[in-house]
Amino acid sequence: MTVGTVCNRDVVYTTPDTSAPEAARLMREFHVGNLVVSEERAGKRFPVGIVTDRDLVVEVLAQGVAPESVTVADMMSATLVTARESDDLMDTIKRMRVKGVRRIPVLGADGALVGILSVDDAIDLLAEELTDLARLITREQQREHMRRPGSG
Repeated sequence: MTVGTVCNRDVVYTTPDTSAPEAARLMREFHVGNLVVSEERAGKRFPVGIVTDRDLVVEVLAQGVAPESVTVADMMSATLVTARESDDLMDTIKRMRVKGVRRIPVLGADGALVGILSVDDAIDLLAEELTDLARLITREQQREHMRRPGSG
């Protein structure tokens, strides 16, 4: 299974010059814990960083910095871990674990932003797959039980 089949295509994004309060407002409005920081080129969005609700707390609020004086560029993680739509999902989950990231922007073949994959998305998918597997096993056990002599 590929990352592109699982990722969320509704990405909330912003630009590097967005203020910290505006970033917080966007996160609240769209009920997300991160914003993909991107630049527009030829009508497409290319990610340059990511900012999380934790970045707002740790880099701004906990430091006692006036939020109005901080932009997304000041607090974003610029060392961006990304995945391609065509990347294998399990390989990407392993890479996320190794890199210690909970969210990863997903790029098309041209490097433009097409989605985002979160740990929660992966957990939901894996839980669904495990549930399907458990149902299959249960069904097979029931079938075997009905085939046994004297069980009918």
